[in-house]
Amino acid sequence: MTPSGLPDDPARELRQLVAAGRFRDALEARRRSADAEHPVAEVDLLAATAATRLGDLSAGADLARSALQRFQARADADGRMRSFNLLGAIAFDRGQLEEAEACFARALEDARTLDDPRMTANTSNNLASVAHLQAHEEVAFSMYRTALLAYQRLGDRRGAAQSCHNLALAFRQQGNWMDAEAAAQQAIRHAEAVGEPGLKGLVLMGRVELHLEMGETAFAGRELTRAESLVREAGDETGLAEAIRLRALLALREGDLDGALAHALEAREAAARVGATQLEGESLAAAALAARRLGQPAKAEAHRLAALAIFKRLGATRLARQLDDAYASGGGA
Repeated sequence: MTPSGLPDDPARELRQLVAAGRFRDALEARRRSADAEHPVAEVDLLAATAATRLGDLSAGADLARSALQRFQARADADGRMRSFNLLGAIAFDRGQLEEAEACFARALEDARTLDDPRMTANTSNNLASVAHLQAHEEVAFSMYRTALLAYQRLGDRRGAAQSCHNLALAFRQQGNWMDAEAAAQQAIRHAEAVGEPGLKGLVLMGRVELHLEMGETAFAGRELTRAESLVREAGDETGLAEAIRLRALLALREGDLDGALAHALEAREAAARVGATQLEGESLAAAALAARRLGQPAKAEAHRLAALAIFKRLGATRLARQLDDAYASGGGA
């Protein structure tokens, strides 16, 4: 210990806290160990990870960029690789797809140079999400499966949970509910083994949306309550915004149109607050459908156009098509 009572290696403490899912504690540890004259790049990168998993994308980006500058200054390829991957994930959540793809590509290049199989899997999984959003389905499925096989070889349950969750989403959007359910169950099994509340909440919400599309509202409602509790426990602001959006979709399915519109607009505000652009667009899409079914054409059209503008900026052609199809059919969820 140092004379101040802080750990000799503050990065070790943060690494343990992040691994345990104690993200707020990690940020507090970073605050205690901060030294403006001698900043530690690894501490800032770990704190950036914690902030990002709490949904604070702005703080996460600032900390990750600070870490990247110092890793680059000392030619630390491993730190540079991990910083680019995290900055890519933040850019993806913010809807900055070109920046995200460029960051992931830089991280993947370093991962291959360093022969780092875990980071190769991480960046492949992340690049697959970019491809999926842009409706490049074959590329996305191939990269998701490649990442999943790598995680399984490594025994990385967190990575496996994320890849299975992504596969479930991709299968659901194809209308392949059987494979989507199987992948969602696998994601939940891996997340339960990890034990991180935010991760468990994320994968549960993926299964909630699947069962909403299948019309199983009672089951979806119970699971959503459980997922909400988990993301609240984790302090995940982005996860909470997603839970509110799912509340809107549940209300649409149950015919509570006023509730659906209120939840959708609340989710939109929450998503905008944390900078989650895709989630903001999806919340606006739900608001458009609710307003259309309420007989409020001006509001419905305004929300629809705002959602489509976001989807166009993202290159999210599938999401735009899904909104147009649902809107044309009268606003069904």
